[in-house]
Amino acid sequence: MRVLVIVPAYNEARNLPALEVQLRAVAADYDVCVVDDGSSDDTAKVAAELGLFVLRCPLNLGIGGAVQTGYLWARERGYDAAVQVDGDGQHHPEDIAAVLGPIRRGEASVVIGSRFLSAGGFQSTAVRRAGIRYLCWFLRLRCGARVTDPTSGFRAADKSAIDLFARSYPSDYPEPEAIAIAIRRGLRIAEVPVHMVDRAYGVSSITPWRTLYYLVKVSLALLMLPLRRMHARREPEQA
Repeated sequence: MRVLVIVPAYNEARNLPALEVQLRAVAADYDVCVVDDGSSDDTAKVAAELGLFVLRCPLNLGIGGAVQTGYLWARERGYDAAVQVDGDGQHHPEDIAAVLGPIRRGEASVVIGSRFLSAGGFQSTAVRRAGIRYLCWFLRLRCGARVTDPTSGFRAADKSAIDLFARSYPSDYPEPEAIAIAIRRGLRIAEVPVHMVDRAYGVSSITPWRTLYYLVKVSLALLMLPLRRMHARREPEQA
């Protein structure tokens, strides 16, 4: 199975070298594509020096635009699966095999890595955890999705999901809405436990006020999404 690892990165020049070492140790057979989302630092230069594919956005598109750029690259080059791994170093590349597992077995088209299905590791602030619980409830109410970590950016997509996300991907705070879009298209969703750590360098852009804005915006986006074919096809993967 040809796999592309998509690494959306905005001003992550200091985090990329350590991430590259981890990726090479556990994903040497996979291609890695860094999507530089209009960074003002040396993200693109560092990624190129590390020998990674680099796609440069002409300006800051936001996480949704950066990830869709990666999916477009994956679709155009005929990859069988794609794995999203954040460029800030929070995701453990050792868990890539776990998120690809249900896809390899034909059990799901989209697999979400959940920090809440495993003990220990970074699980975000209390405010953000409360927001995540709300989104879990809202997604289940709106489209029947039973997920524990809808904001996780650590996820995998099979060929059908790559095609879908290359054509249509939410532009701003996309992770929860992407789940609903996949369900609407009849794709199966699974969840597997992964571990996450706090970022080594830089500061998260999500403040308490931005968390509130995030919840309102995502809720409105989900309400506006047509319900046609929205039904969960599979319970979350628990192991």
